[in-house]
Amino acid sequence: MRDEAEKSRFMRARSRQPIRWGLVALAALWMLVIVPLSAAAAPYAALVMDARSGEVLHSRNADTPLHPASLTKMMTLYIVFEAVENGEIGLDDRVKISSHAASEPPSKLGLRAGQSIRLRYLIRAAAVKSANDAATALGEAIEGSEARFAQRMNRTAKALGMKNTTFKNAHGLTESGHLSTARDMSILGRHVFYDYPEYYNLFSRITADAGVRKVYHTNRKLLRSYKGADGIKTGYTRAAGFNLVASAERDGKRIIATVFGGRSTASRNAKVAELLDLGFRRSKTRVALHKPAKPPYMGRINGDDTPGGYGKKVRLAGAAAVKSSLRPKLRPAAEEPAPILVADKDDIENAVLAAQKVALAETEPEAGSSSGTEAEEAELAPEADSEVLTAALDVNPEVTPEIRPESIILASREIGDPNGDPEQEIVERVSTSGGRHWGITVGRYPSQYKARKVLLQIALNEMSTLDGSLRKVLKRTGGYDANFMGMTRETAELACRRLQAKKITCFMIEPTG
Repeated sequence: MRDEAEKSRFMRARSRQPIRWGLVALAALWMLVIVPLSAAAAPYAALVMDARSGEVLHSRNADTPLHPASLTKMMTLYIVFEAVENGEIGLDDRVKISSHAASEPPSKLGLRAGQSIRLRYLIRAAAVKSANDAATALGEAIEGSEARFAQRMNRTAKALGMKNTTFKNAHGLTESGHLSTARDMSILGRHVFYDYPEYYNLFSRITADAGVRKVYHTNRKLLRSYKGADGIKTGYTRAAGFNLVASAERDGKRIIATVFGGRSTASRNAKVAELLDLGFRRSKTRVALHKPAKPPYMGRINGDDTPGGYGKKVRLAGAAAVKSSLRPKLRPAAEEPAPILVADKDDIENAVLAAQKVALAETEPEAGSSSGTEAEEAELAPEADSEVLTAALDVNPEVTPEIRPESIILASREIGDPNGDPEQEIVERVSTSGGRHWGITVGRYPSQYKARKVLLQIALNEMSTLDGSLRKVLKRTGGYDANFMGMTRETAELACRRLQAKKITCFMIEPTG
């Protein structure tokens, strides 16, 4: 009986052995196949760039093609900005939503097929909420179909130097072959900032009116928590992980940090903040601004001149192409008393003539334009030539303004010998501010006269921003620095943003001591 019992137990154990080995084999298969695949679905990649020069400060797997997710929408919006600038479509044109756009999965604005909505609201929804239905509708509005819009995205990517990117859709949802890299997305983010600065503020809005409802920024936590952060775009899919292209500005430096494959929103934001900090530490204080070359406008795919679904001809690019001004006028500000100027009389007269010409050019309406319709999208001033400031402010011989009365031209200051003490300071305006310890520098010039002239010209054209600042010319080993001092940090940041928008070099000067 005992032998029979032992034999029975042995047979039962033997019959269970294949089951145990099967479970072990299944576990091994999970460890060797399933786990690596899930880990490889969202590999990590990163790049840190000095936006001023394009210098790469840190990279890891930066050229590995990965799923970009909604970072794709940066390209969608870049092309929309291009189309608006060149008169293909207007911000207030109404877009009819197709069933294809309305059926896109979340994140979405909740548009319905057949619904009509203004282009500007679709732009806000795509930039702030990262709405997939809005992105598809934008692509269809520009090129008639998402497939043709993807062709234009790839053509534009090539023109921008994005060597390892292929787009298949306008929104970034996972699709076979829809790939990009951390380097390419950083390049794109830099172009968005410099090529279309009048629209860049969209990417820092915590909330926005998208027409049908109020939307909230997908990365408002980083925008609120990281000092200087002002964009640009988040992205997430299971295949991509948590992606982000972020840009921040501090003390005249602008850094772009890109991360692919974050494990969560919190860990991604923490990593991006770490990379931005690294960028600010490694970047140089004084760097010549070298903006990326804006690609030439090539128009619609295949040269077709009819936007899909609208039956309208493309407007010709040029001054009369768009019914509303592409460069919005500044919002009206409180009227300020005219400042009292302290400078040489000849400098004042020449600079007033130059400034008046610029003012006339800025206020003269374009053919077929209406004022202020774009003011919601930006408040940046018109561009000017950075390399030849005086050329941008040439005097128009036909303009003969009245010269200011002699009584307000105070030329009683005493200027020391320009060939004397190398630390000599020439103060050209009395500061009326108290406790303001920040400043900006607008360049180094070969002569004291040149530096003073540039300071005066800039002051006259930026009175609202620079009023109350102290103009200083400092003699250095390589020439004369032209500085505005006695400013708050906020005023200095604003002044540099405005001057850089006009392509004038500007760096902030921190308090000393």
